[in-house]
Amino acid sequence: MTVSRGKGRAPRNRTLTLLEDEFTLYSQRCLRLDGPVTFAELENTTVNQCFFATIDWLPESFVDLLFIDPPYNLTKSFQSHSFKERSLEEYQDWFESWFRRILRVLKPTASVYICGDWRSSAAIHCVIDRYLVVRNRITWEREKGRGSKSNWKNCSEDIWFGTVSDDYTFHADAVKLKRQVLAPYRERGKPKDWQQVKNKRFRLTYPSNLWTDLTVPFWSMPENTDHPTQKPEKLLAKVILASSHPGDVVLDPFLGSGTTSVVAKKLGRKYVGIEVEPLYCAWAEKRLKLAEEDDSIQGYVNGVFWERNTLQQQRRERK
Repeated sequence: MTVSRGKGRAPRNRTLTLLEDEFTLYSQRCLRLDGPVTFAELENTTVNQCFFATIDWLPESFVDLLFIDPPYNLTKSFQSHSFKERSLEEYQDWFESWFRRILRVLKPTASVYICGDWRSSAAIHCVIDRYLVVRNRITWEREKGRGSKSNWKNCSEDIWFGTVSDDYTFHADAVKLKRQVLAPYRERGKPKDWQQVKNKRFRLTYPSNLWTDLTVPFWSMPENTDHPTQKPEKLLAKVILASSHPGDVVLDPFLGSGTTSVVAKKLGRKYVGIEVEPLYCAWAEKRLKLAEEDDSIQGYVNGVFWERNTLQQQRRERK
């Protein structure tokens, strides 16, 4: 295990670092289970264990929103653990083997979001269609990525959205996107459905299943860690605001560096995160501590999501 110290990084690099004593401190805050637990014991905690070993110890019907970011169907290492690419059928069998077991933790009104890429998305869809009401497939643009001379550049990922029943939460007004208006229309000389911010014109638009406003965390963003597949806080903010109420419970069984729990805390939700890697758990706990001092989410200002490359306008809006 490597503890990140920030050595050799540029002065403006804001990637989260963790000293040895911090690792010890934050690791001690994590929970380890040795049998069935109640939600009171789990509330607002990071469980440092393998999800597959703890899944049957979780209480029933306590989750309002389940966010799953499992290993995609490719060979990749995560600290001391790794995942090996397999056939589509084998990946589907692996996914279903644990997904069907987690369903009992969901409330009848719960929503579920599951991440995947082009290698795994089809298998995920086949499985969840047996157990959930599949509502949509969100595709979000990753502006990062290497080009290829023999294939299309891979710069998108999927998020499957499903619900346990037809009784579920969805707050469309909470996740509207503020877009720049290129051809402003006026009615009787007045702006129609748009407003001016300094010298720019913007319009609030309803959320679609194509997300092009996200930025993958990188070195100048304070939310950034050295986790190889970290999701943006803005992505989780969209999911949590759309599909939960303040005080609801959000569960992430593949927590990674803690983004789901951190955003849930910033937005007034309860959280439970499960992660097998001790270093990632320590990162998560440090980020949760930092969230007590700064609950801002990049790209989300005054209750509104902004499209990418509007940072100056966002700063003016904060003033």
